[in-house]
Amino acid sequence: MMKNAGKHVLILDDVWDKVSLEEVGIPELSDSNGCKLVLTTRSKHVCKYMGCTVIKVKPLSAQQALTLFLSKVGPNIVQNKTIMPTLKLVVKECAGLPLTIVVVAGTLKGEEDPLIWKNALREFKERIEKEEEVEAKVIKRLKFSFDHLKDEKVKYCFLHCALYPEDYEIIKDEVIECWIDERFIDDMGTRQEMKEKGHVVLKKLEENCLLENITNVHGQPCIKMHDAVREMALSITRMNPRYMIQAGLQLEELPEKEQWSPDIEKVSLMYNSISEISIDVLPTKCQLLTTLLLQENPIKKISISFFTNMPCLSVLNLSSTKIKSLPDSISELKNLTTLFLRDCYELRDLPCLSMLQELKKLDLSRTKIEEVPEGMDMLIKLRYIDLQVFTLKEIPAGLLSKLVHLQHLCFHKNNKRTSLKAEEMEPLKKLECLTGHFEDISEFNKFISSMQQSKKNLIKYSLQVGSSFMLATRDKTVTIGGVQNWEGELIMHPIEIQ
Repeated sequence: MMKNAGKHVLILDDVWDKVSLEEVGIPELSDSNGCKLVLTTRSKHVCKYMGCTVIKVKPLSAQQALTLFLSKVGPNIVQNKTIMPTLKLVVKECAGLPLTIVVVAGTLKGEEDPLIWKNALREFKERIEKEEEVEAKVIKRLKFSFDHLKDEKVKYCFLHCALYPEDYEIIKDEVIECWIDERFIDDMGTRQEMKEKGHVVLKKLEENCLLENITNVHGQPCIKMHDAVREMALSITRMNPRYMIQAGLQLEELPEKEQWSPDIEKVSLMYNSISEISIDVLPTKCQLLTTLLLQENPIKKISISFFTNMPCLSVLNLSSTKIKSLPDSISELKNLTTLFLRDCYELRDLPCLSMLQELKKLDLSRTKIEEVPEGMDMLIKLRYIDLQVFTLKEIPAGLLSKLVHLQHLCFHKNNKRTSLKAEEMEPLKKLECLTGHFEDISEFNKFISSMQQSKKNLIKYSLQVGSSFMLATRDKTVTIGGVQNWEGELIMHPIEIQ
């Protein structure tokens, strides 16, 4: 296709290894066909292999660096003559690197104590003097900002973002949910309060320029990690805490057994091409492993005893895989709090879950299960359930009334077989988010009446009354259609309905 494209310029950004243009379908570049190739890289080896005319990007001049730093550090600092001499020395240590300047300025933004600036300068010098390689010095400069995050849990929130593939656009609401699952956000009275705290943490990381605030093509607020910032995060996770991160690397099988060291805390293998997990038992007990992320892999089979040596596993994500069933060894995960099986379109069978007594979150949306998992009525710590499953045949009588800690509950709005009953919902005093179907106006009114009597308002809801399904796009909606024998009965509605 490119052969017929006429004159053009092809830009390859952030190249780390040699690229065979022929193998990726790029025609021979020459003056005669008017094709030009421009690539950016931090590797001299790549330049040499590709036969490039090297144009070195120079660092910012001293004045440019100072101007950029002052634009990010805040007006109160710009006007502070006491701090200015130390500030200029800090800028000098940034070596004219724009990303380093922005990140360090974000870290010291608003700090008016001269002692803090002097201490920052001393720290900066000490960490850089120990390194000889340019890349290592860049990472050390960026790590300065990480080290100055005062809250350890905020540091863990930042490191969690490195579990995603390079350049991944992370949806803000989703990453905050993950932080809640990982217990990086302190438990509060409501889930909404925890989400609000999550947004405060995000703002802190954005202000420190460790995360970039963006909007994806769907208009969703997202965050993104700069490549160099992510490399800094990865350098931390290779030491303490220990993570194994191989996300988005096109792996076709699990890493070798030797890589599953006993001190690993989190493993991310998301967005790969792994089709089977054939390791029966890991060679050593992963005593510290708390998080295992396997989503977005075409996994069809998991060996029967794979989960045997993971006594502390808390978060397991198998979303968007091709599994049809789960191995019985999942019942051995006594400390599991979060189980994601969303978009496992071929999943039909689950083992008994009654042993998972610590489970707080269960997402089975868009699977093919026909029955609620056996033993679910024993999981009394559940706070979050997503059962938006069109194939589900029923909600067992007495199930929901036992799960009194539920904050988030979702059923498929167009599945009349899982219609909600007001009597079953009445004990759920902590409910904040609800999606589901009510068979008729009478049952819906009973539910709203019980909510009002308990003085409880839903924060988010999407409810369907009757048989006619209508798409809702807002946070607080009730749609009514196809109601049989409706003879002018008044409709009660939640407060702040949209």
